[in-house]
Order: sequence, then C-alpha cells, then structure tokens
Amino acid sequence: MTTTSQQELFRFLEDRFACAQACTECARACALRASLVEPDGSEKQELVRRKAIMCAEVCDATCRVLSEQNQVDEGAIRTQLEWCRTVCLEGAHVFDDHPGAEDTAKACRECAQACTDFLATLR
Repeated sequence: MTTTSQQELFRFLEDRFACAQACTECARACALRASLVEPDGSEKQELVRRKAIMCAEVCDATCRVLSEQNQVDEGAIRTQLEWCRTVCLEGAHVFDDHPGAEDTAKACRECAQACTDFLATLR
C-alpha cells in the first residue's frame, strides 16, 4: 500500500467515524428535543416533535449502516448519507423556528456537514 493510499484510507476511516459520532450526537439531541415538546395539540409543536423523532431515527439508522463495515455496498452508504443529510438540514430549519431548540439545530447542522464530508471521501 502506498503512502497516498494509506492516507486516503485513514481519511476515509476518520471521516466515517466523525460522521457516525455526529449522527449519534444528533440522534440524542433530537430524541431529547422530542421528549421536551409539550403536546399542546398545536400544529407547530407536533411538527417539531415529528421532525425530531424522524431525525433521531434516520441518524440512528445511518450510524448502524456506518458500523456494518463491509456488509453494505458504497451505493447504499451514499444513499443513507444523503438521506441523513437532507433530514438533518430539514430538522435544523424546523428547530431554528422553535425557541430553546438551538442546540438541536446545531447538532443537526453538524451531522449534515459530517455526512457531506464523508460523502466526499466516497467520490
């Protein structure tokens, strides 16, 4: 293995780990946000709760895909990362409009960026 290919492998693994870690943090933040939303019946509150649950589930699934090593092909990983990135960005947008959800919005954006960074190593 050449030094260049070793460096590419290290970057790939580092980005994969960073993405999985960001997904885990985002899933935690979104699960917490979902549990804090008061079920007052308002449409906005329900949207925040649903988006938080969806984001947590997608991030959790993405983390599982990333931890499966060689059992998932690159195309499936790419699709999962793109889905995760999209859901996280949508979640961040919803959380931006919800007072007290700034940390959750930030976690979503960081996760979306980690997915983007990791996708770059797959190209």
